Parts: sequence; structure tokens; C-alpha cells
Amino acid sequence: MLELRRLNAGAPDFWRDLVSLAWYRGAEAKEVEQQVAAILDEVRDFGDEALLEFTRRFDSSRVRKMATLTADAAALEAAYGRLRAADRAALDAAAERIRTFHEQQLRATTAFEYEDAFGNRLGHRLTPLHRVGVYVPGGQASYPSTALMTVIPARVAGVAEVVVTTPRRPGTRNDHVLAALHVAGADMAFAVGGAQAIAALAYGTETVPEVNKIVGPGGGRVAEAKRQVFGLVGIDSVAGPSEIFIVADGSAPPRWAALDLFAQAEHDAAAQALLACPDAAWLDAVAAEAAALLPTMPRRKIIAASLAEHGALIETQDLEQAMEVANFMAPEHLHLAVADPDALLPSARDAGAIFLGAAAAETFGDYNAGPSHVLPTYRTSRYASPLGVEDFLKRSSIIRITPAGAAELAPNAAAIATAEGLHAHAAAALARRG
Repeated sequence: MLELRRLNAGAPDFWRDLVSLAWYRGAEAKEVEQQVAAILDEVRDFGDEALLEFTRRFDSSRVRKMATLTADAAALEAAYGRLRAADRAALDAAAERIRTFHEQQLRATTAFEYEDAFGNRLGHRLTPLHRVGVYVPGGQASYPSTALMTVIPARVAGVAEVVVTTPRRPGTRNDHVLAALHVAGADMAFAVGGAQAIAALAYGTETVPEVNKIVGPGGGRVAEAKRQVFGLVGIDSVAGPSEIFIVADGSAPPRWAALDLFAQAEHDAAAQALLACPDAAWLDAVAAEAAALLPTMPRRKIIAASLAEHGALIETQDLEQAMEVANFMAPEHLHLAVADPDALLPSARDAGAIFLGAAAAETFGDYNAGPSHVLPTYRTSRYASPLGVEDFLKRSSIIRITPAGAAELAPNAAAIATAEGLHAHAAAALARRG
């Protein structure tokens, strides 16, 4: 049976109830924080030995050697060759769209240089990160799409080496994920997951090379591990479960809306799927479609748990109020399933990815629209952005000072340095006056 709460934005307690939905995921429990810290310490201190032990404990008790967990570029290519031709074609087509989008994005991320009034030249240059670690989840399901969405932007940015960790379930070999890594251009992959995988990427082991930055989504322990190693390495974000907020006007088929809610909810029982619309009768129709469709879903238990705990159908006074609620939730995915989505787009202030029109199912964003599906979750779209080429580039300031320019800048720099009590700074500037 499907339990899906119904909220009315005009009710006195609505915003209190909405806050409880917005903050349903608190900070990581202290127990998880301590467990992750212990795993990080073990992998840092004992390398492959600890990595093997944790892999045996959490993933597969039969693992004895790191060689059985390692896939180099040749192994990734072999996995690609084992797929059916139709599956290879699907990966190739999606990869081409993702690569094209990020190549366009790269053109918008440019270096610059200009000359000031004294003849000095100032600007910045962009340099790709040298080695990046990518985490591809494998707990609830396998995600070849995440392999494409993370590795391809790194390659487009010019990253020299991409190292992947992705857990596998006991007795399995996921050729789809390995083949996607081949298509995307990964250099190597390791069949390890959880906090121990993040530790291996951050610290390096005898087999796993240390990286400059770690990207990619994962479960609670992966997120906590990324949080704890941040500073030693860069990270993209501390991601939470997936989210969607649909704003509708009642013009889309109710079945589409029900399936769009299901598509998000089936990721994880902790995922969140919300729908706001001013048309009460249409919301009734969506609820009826959802109830009828649920028994046909292979992952119906996960869907039901997600919607019962974290989902809602929200009746609003109008679309303007629906957008107000959406902006408060600042969702990972915002779907404007309305007849005129461009009219609402300017008011969409906080969202990771925005899907315009009923036909623009969030599913396309997960697989083959083009932009990366690694997005800010848990209201972090208020300040964070989707994964893109800029996540794999770093800026270096370029400062060219001419002798004449130094003479002009020196007195001003020296005055500020002296005010700060840094007299060597002042002397170094004044020495350039000639």
C-alpha cells in the first residue's frame, strides 16, 4: 500500500511541516563519524592490507589479493567488448552527448590577461588537476551512468589521470560499469567501496595512487569520509540522497508525474520526491496513478518507503506559491512540468538542475541529456553547483610587473606593509624603485 502525505500550502502548520521535510536528514550520527575515522586511520597506516580487510568485511569475504580488485585500461576495454552491441551503442551515444555538453562548457571557462596603466600584465591561467579520484556507487544498484557523468568532464578538462573506485557485490563483475569507464576514458578502477575507498584515494596505498581531488556521490559513510579527508584533498561536495521537486499546473498526464516521483524514490529509501500544484483534482489523479502503478515496480518496497517517509503532494494557491516552496527546498532536481516553463524559469532561484516542460523527464538528466547528474543535494543548491569541467580546473594568478610599474606600485605597497608592521615587505617593495 502506498502512503503519500498530502499537504496544503494554505494550512496554518504548512511551513512547520515543510521544515520537517527539508531537514529530515540531520548531520551524520556520531557513531558513523567515529567508524569512518577509524577506517581512514587504518587505511592510511596499513595501506593495501587494511583495504583488503575492509573489502572482505563489507563487500566480499573471498577477496585475497589487490590484483583481483584492480582493473586497468585493458580490463575496462575487455568489459566493453563483452557487452551486447545495443548496450555498447547506448553507452557510446550517451557519452557523446555528455562530452559535447562539457566541451561547450569548457569554452565558457577561459583564462584572461590585461594590461594596466603602468604596463603591468595581470590575469589568470587555468590548469587541469593532475590526478583525480572518482567514486562510482554500487550499493543499492550499479551506476554506469555515474561513470560517464564524472569521468568525461574530468577528461574534457584535461585531467592527466583518472582513478576510479566502485564497489561490487559478492560474486559479481559489473561489465556495464567497467565498460562505461572505458568509454569515458578512465585509466584504472578498483573494486572497493565505502569509507575505505575514499581513504585509499586520499592517502594512497601500495596499489591505489593518491589523488588531488575526489568526486562522485555515495552513501552516508562515503560522504562522511569525504568530509573528513577534505583539506588533504579537494572534494566536490558532501552529497546526500537524491531529490526531486516537481512544479506542475495540471497540464501533464498524471501518469507521467507518478512515474517521475517513482523514478526518484527508487534510488534509495532516503530519497525525496515532492510535487506541488494548485490543481487539487489533478493531485488526486496523480495519487491514484501512483497507487495503481506501485505494484508493477520491481523496486516497489524502496519506492514506498521513500514516499512514505520523505515524499509529499503539495496543494498550493497558485504557481507563484509553488515556486516559493520549491526555492525554500532548494532541490537537486527541479522539474517545471507546466505548459509555459520559460515563464517560471526566472523565479527558479535555487536548484541543481532545472528541467523545462513535461517532456523533460529528470530521467534524461540521469542518463543522456548531457549535463552531469552529480548535483548539489540537501538544500546545498542555495550555494553549490553541478559537477562540471570547472571542478577539474584550478586557477593560478599571473602577475607581470615591469620596472616602471614596480616604481609606481612600490610606495603604495610599502605604506600598507608598514601599517601592518611588516617592514621587510615594505623594504622589498621599495627596493624595486631603482
